[in-house]
Amino acid sequence: SSPFIYDGVAYVGSQDNHIYAVDIKMGYSIWRFRTGKPIISSPVVVNKVIYIGSADGFLYAVDLNGKELWKFQTEGQVVSSPAFANGALYFGSTDNKIYSVDAKKGLLRWEYETGGPVISSACVVDNIVYIGSTDQYLYALNT
Repeated sequence: SSPFIYDGVAYVGSQDNHIYAVDIKMGYSIWRFRTGKPIISSPVVVNKVIYIGSADGFLYAVDLNGKELWKFQTEGQVVSSPAFANGALYFGSTDNKIYSVDAKKGLLRWEYETGGPVISSACVVDNIVYIGSTDQYLYALNT
């Protein structure tokens, strides 16, 4: 996945099923966190928490020390990268759904079903979530 740089550390997902924290000055791995399948989703770091999806169907919240805080399960792969706004995460899954999950506790706020797998990443502007689906539609949903 594409890395997210925060406070001198790159956080990145890998095809080997791990999230890595890498010191960007020295180039060494600080820690790694294992998920059940490869990670294509790019992370976002907000309030010292890393949020990232995995092909194992979970969106993970991991602290800056590599400890799992919570995980939210979908019925498909989470290859979509999450967007953060208003205390929530917005992302898609190959189960054809767009999700809004509370960032602190990992609880479902809402879900919206599309006509195909959602593999694109979300963008939030002015309280509107924009995200594409393989059903060939761009969705604009209120946060």
